[in-house]
Amino acid sequence: MTPCKVCLVHGSLGLSGKMAALRALGRLRAPSGLLGSRWLKLPQPVRGKQWQPDVEWTEQYAGAVMYPSPITEKWVPAPWNDKDPPVEKTVSNLTINFGPQHPAAHGVLRLVMELSGESVKRCDPHIGLLHRGTEKLIEYKTYLQALPYFDRLDYVSMMCNEQAYSLAVEKLLNIQPPPRAQWIRVLFGEITRILNHIMAVTCHALDIGAMTPFFWMFEEREKMFEFYERVSGARMHAAYVRPGGVHQDMPLGLMDDIYEFIKNFSIRVDEVEEMLTNNRIWKNRTVDIGVVSAEDALNYGFSGVMLRGSGIQWDLRKSQPYDVYDQVEFDVPIGSRGDCYDRYLCRVEEMRQSMRIILQCLNKMPEGEIKVDDAKVSPPKRSEMKRSMESLIHHFKLYTEGYQVPPGATYTAIEAPKGEFGVYLVSDGSSRPYRCKIKAPGFAHLAGLDKMSQGHMLADVVAIIGTQDIVFGEVDR
Repeated sequence: MTPCKVCLVHGSLGLSGKMAALRALGRLRAPSGLLGSRWLKLPQPVRGKQWQPDVEWTEQYAGAVMYPSPITEKWVPAPWNDKDPPVEKTVSNLTINFGPQHPAAHGVLRLVMELSGESVKRCDPHIGLLHRGTEKLIEYKTYLQALPYFDRLDYVSMMCNEQAYSLAVEKLLNIQPPPRAQWIRVLFGEITRILNHIMAVTCHALDIGAMTPFFWMFEEREKMFEFYERVSGARMHAAYVRPGGVHQDMPLGLMDDIYEFIKNFSIRVDEVEEMLTNNRIWKNRTVDIGVVSAEDALNYGFSGVMLRGSGIQWDLRKSQPYDVYDQVEFDVPIGSRGDCYDRYLCRVEEMRQSMRIILQCLNKMPEGEIKVDDAKVSPPKRSEMKRSMESLIHHFKLYTEGYQVPPGATYTAIEAPKGEFGVYLVSDGSSRPYRCKIKAPGFAHLAGLDKMSQGHMLADVVAIIGTQDIVFGEVDR
């Protein structure tokens, strides 16, 4: 006798398997030997697909889980209202504080930034944390005693600030320094420009993440500080360029050492360019970042590299030459897109042009005096003071009382490494300035930070601050 399907199921499955099989078969016919011709009635299967858990087991999870029911009973939904439109809930932007202790803040910059996710919507610079009242202090000093304040404004390009002030005083006095003094000024003005651009380019790279150029170029910076020290006695705050000329003549052998330095320095610039200019990461972080159109650059009052990077060829050394810049040959690099990458290329090329000017200064340096031949302005020489009592008295009165400047006002600007550094000087006929207003290029650049950083990522703001080359000594004054 052939076994039936039920017997096969019984023999091969467990209890659950048997029940499933019986549910699947529903009603089935038993073998004639067992029950005759009657039908075997089996329970009907449950048609629902959802798992039905044990009722007792689910009772423990009924009601509130996190809070007891007396609390949750008070939470009733608001009554349905289909007359008033639903209130649209907006997600507010995140407001964060950037600085002033941030390492990329370049001093004491504080930014209040509004972010939508990672994107910058507003960038509000808060300045004044390095305000020292320089312009007011100058009103209480003689014209010569006011000079060291200018070293401490843009404390990365010191002699350029002195040069602007000295030119303003000379314009009021209607005097002109001798040719040798003018050539020395231009020589050290271009050394200062290289000093500034080394700091700007390498610190910009350091902020973005390239550490190596910073250490390479600061070794060269130390060598140039040695030139400062040999000519003035100070490595940074030189007080060397003074109204009427320069303080002292250059020591013997200095021009030869400057020539040797410049001859080897171009190799260092090539090394930095080799590392950065075609670097894929560097270009990703600088190309199309902080773009400024030519129109916006003019409207914001940008100057220097920030203006030339947007394609406007404006350099005061060419358009309004001062000292002997009309006697040297050099080119003015300009950008085309106005982004961080163009400004970086302009600064590197300006270093090369400064080397070119320095070599011309060394070749064309004339002999002669380094101070104007006017005893009312320039002090007597040391050799004269050792022989003449009148010279000693004159020296003493000149440094304590100062010299009278005729009444008048002048605005004198130079092409500092960061842009147009201007001095508005008002004289009332006494030995002290009536008013000295300083126009710093970094102030206008910082005002454009909001415009430049809108729509960029938070990390790109650091790159934009770096390309603006901001020093807070001149911004806050």
